[in-house]
Amino acid sequence: MLKTRFVTALVLLAVLLPVMYSGSFLAFTLVAAIFFGAAMWESQRLFKKPAPLIMALIWSVLFVYLSLKDISFPKSLLFVICALFWGVRLIPALALGLPNIEGFSSRLLSSIYSVTIFACFVAMNTLFTHSAIFLLSVMMIVWTADIGAYFSGKAFGKHKLAPTISPGKSWEGAIGGWIFVLVLGAMSTTVSALSDTLTSKVLLAYGWFGFIAVMTLLSVASVAGDLFESLLKRRVGMKDSSALLPGHGGVLDRIDALIPVLPIAALLDFWC
Repeated sequence: MLKTRFVTALVLLAVLLPVMYSGSFLAFTLVAAIFFGAAMWESQRLFKKPAPLIMALIWSVLFVYLSLKDISFPKSLLFVICALFWGVRLIPALALGLPNIEGFSSRLLSSIYSVTIFACFVAMNTLFTHSAIFLLSVMMIVWTADIGAYFSGKAFGKHKLAPTISPGKSWEGAIGGWIFVLVLGAMSTTVSALSDTLTSKVLLAYGWFGFIAVMTLLSVASVAGDLFESLLKRRVGMKDSSALLPGHGGVLDRIDALIPVLPIAALLDFWC
C-alpha cells in the first residue's frame, strides 16, 4: 500500500508541477477540470444522486466555459456565499448529523456541497492567476495542518475530536496541526524568496495578530472540510470516495480540506 501511494504521488507531481509552473492558464484549467469532474462524480455518488457521470460532465463544462471565456461573474460573491454555506449549514452538520439521504434536505445539501466544490476550483484558478507559488503557499497551509495533526495525534492523541465521524482524529492532533501552521507560516515570512505567498501577504496587511487569526481560521476550515467528507462517506458506508487514485482513494479524499480553504484564501487575496 505504501509503495502504491508513493508511486501515485510521484505520478501526480510529475503531471501537476510542470503544468503549474508552465504559466499556461489554458493547460492549468484543463487539468483542473479533469480533477474537478472527478470530484463532482464522487460527490454525486456520496449523495446517491442519479447519473453522477453526466452531472460531473455538466459541471466540468461549466467550469471550463466560465474559466476560458471572457465572462465577468462575481467571484468574490461566490466565495462569500460558500463561506456562509460552510458556517451556516455544512459545519453545523458535523454536530447535528446528516438528513435522510432520500429526502429533499439531502438533495439540497448535495447542491450546496457541489457549489462549494465548484467554488474551490474557481478559487484555485484565481489563485493560479496570481502566481503558482501563491497557490502552492495556500495548499501548503492545508498540507502542513494535516501533517502536523498526524504526527501530533500519533504522539499525544488521547481525546477524540469527532469519534463518530473520524475516530482517528484527536484534539491534540488538531491543535498540533494548528501550531505547525503558525510556526512554519511565521518562518516562511522571513524568507525573501517566499515574499509572494499568502502568509507574507497576510502578515503585511494585518500584522501578527491578524496573521494568527487568519492561520487559525484556515486551520479550522481545513479540519471542517476533512470531517464533512468523512461524514458523507460514513453515511453511505464508503471508506474512500472512489478508487481513482491508487493508494490514496478518490480525488475528494485528497482535496476535502482544500474545499473550504481555497475560497477563503482567494477572498484574502482580493482584500489584502
